Parts: sequence; C-alpha cells; structure tokens
Amino acid sequence: MELEFLGTSSGTPTKTRNVSALALRSPLAARWYLVDCGEGTQHRLLHTSLSLMGLRAIFITHVHGDHCYGLPGLLASAGLLNRTDELLLVGPAAIAAFVQGVMETTQLALPYPVAFLPVEQGIPDGLLPDFEVRVTALSHRVPSYAYTFIESKLERKLDAGRLRADGVPRGPAWGELQRGGDVMLPDGRVLRAQDYLQAPRKPRKIIVGGDNDTPELLADQAGGADVLVHEATYTEDILEKVGPAPQHSTARRTARFAADANIPNLVLTHFSPRYQQHNGPQTIADVEREARAAYRGNLFLANDLDRFSLDRQGRLSRIAPAG
Repeated sequence: MELEFLGTSSGTPTKTRNVSALALRSPLAARWYLVDCGEGTQHRLLHTSLSLMGLRAIFITHVHGDHCYGLPGLLASAGLLNRTDELLLVGPAAIAAFVQGVMETTQLALPYPVAFLPVEQGIPDGLLPDFEVRVTALSHRVPSYAYTFIESKLERKLDAGRLRADGVPRGPAWGELQRGGDVMLPDGRVLRAQDYLQAPRKPRKIIVGGDNDTPELLADQAGGADVLVHEATYTEDILEKVGPAPQHSTARRTARFAADANIPNLVLTHFSPRYQQHNGPQTIADVEREARAAYRGNLFLANDLDRFSLDRQGRLSRIAPAG
C-alpha cells in the first residue's frame, strides 16, 4: 500500500513543488486512486510509473483551483490514450458543474463513462473493491472534506500446525483452503476453510485531509488510523501575520492533533510558497521544527514525487524520495 505525492504546494506552484495531488496505490496490482488534481498533475504523472489506464477513481476534497484545475486536462488525456473503462469521480457537487462546463466550452467528448458521486450524499458501502471509504466534513472557506481509506481485502494465513495435527498433508488442499474454499479429502472428511484460516491482521487505515483549519474535526476517524496526511500551510508566526481568513492549518496544530490522537505516522503537505526549500527568510525547516516540537511519532514533510510505503504492521517509510 503506497502513497505518491504529485503536488505539495498550496495556492500556486513553485520551482520544486506543484499544487495538490496525491496518488494512493492499491494492494491490487496496477490499480490506483487520485486524491485532488491540481493544475499540472498529469505532467507530474509522467515522472512516475502510474498509468491513466490503471486509475480507478478520483476524489476531490474541495473546489479551490489548486485542488481541481488539473481535472479536465487529465480526463481529456485519458481519452486520448483510448481509455474505455468507467472512471469514478467523487467530490463536491460543484465539481460536476465545473467539469461539465469545461467539456461543453471546449467540445470535449470522452470515449469512456465518468460516474460522478456527490460527496454531500455520503459514501456508500462497497464503493471500491479494495478500500472502505469514509468522508469527513472539514472547516475551510468552501466545503472541504477528508477521505479515509480502510483496507478491505485482507489476506489470511493458514494454520499449518492445525492442518498437520489433523493429518492433512501439504498439497492442493492447502491451496484451496488458503483461497477460502472448503475441501473434501479422499477419506471423506470435509474441511471448512474458516476452521483453518488464522484471524486476519488489522486493516491499514489512511486519512487524507483537504484544506482545514481545525484538525480536531478528524477525531472520529483517528481511532486506529495508521497515517494522517494533512495540510500544514503555515507556521504559527506566519498565521498570526496572515490572520484566520484563509482558514488553513499550521504545522503545530496538525502535529498536536496527531500526537493527541496517537496516530503513529504523520505526513505534512500543502506548504505555503513562502517557505523555501533551503535558503530564505522562511524555509521548510521552520515547518519541520514546529511540527517536531509537538509530535514524537514518525513524521514526514512531503516533497513532490516522494513515494511512501505503509507495511502490514502500519509502519510508513519513504521508499523513493524526490530526486
């Protein structure tokens, strides 16, 4: 289960950061999901191994341009690549009007169906084959949402000790039981898969937040979460100068919430362009220092094209730093 950041700047791009987009790679082969699609997202995709043919759904957190202006172009490119599979689009109702308006204005016709689900109606069970998806309303200048992805396809290990104790030799019967099928042995005994499969492990759980000045709104989803991906647009000193009107969070507020909620892995993103990568009056190091003062867990500040892996024990690691 992997996360790949396609954009980590807020508002406008910088020389090293594009605006918001995040890819979630499914445990199922070649399947992936996109959360937000700022302008230039499809160009960032060219620097990854992700294919628009493998994209199964797009989740938009809110209607601000740095989170959705790349959507029409990405949809068009998928069509030019001769995509035919349906694409699910989840987001605020206004997103459908935005996309439809661009399509009508530019005479864009797609060779594949787009199924739109207004997030205001909630997320139905079974929406995705590999994740349960939950939605949380946040606090921003426009309606903004967080999406929680909970792994739903869990492998279960065979109880080899019990099989040996019951005199079942290793062979095709073991494989069938592993796949969840019951087996009849040559001696007439019927083995039920449920009796020989160990309890499944804890499903992995990732929360991806949209713009939000109140991280505590995610408290209900935080229980059992392995990863929180959340904006840290400002540090506290800059927020005092800017004022509350933009309704963005700070590194300290987000980190403090993650610490209080016992979330073991925190990834900060959506940084104001004022924070330079290395040299300047404000740098990304300032954001990191503020977060580390409030959070002792596994902390990352995402860069564009950073790729993270969440293992089955819930440990997040950076496997492909931006180069």
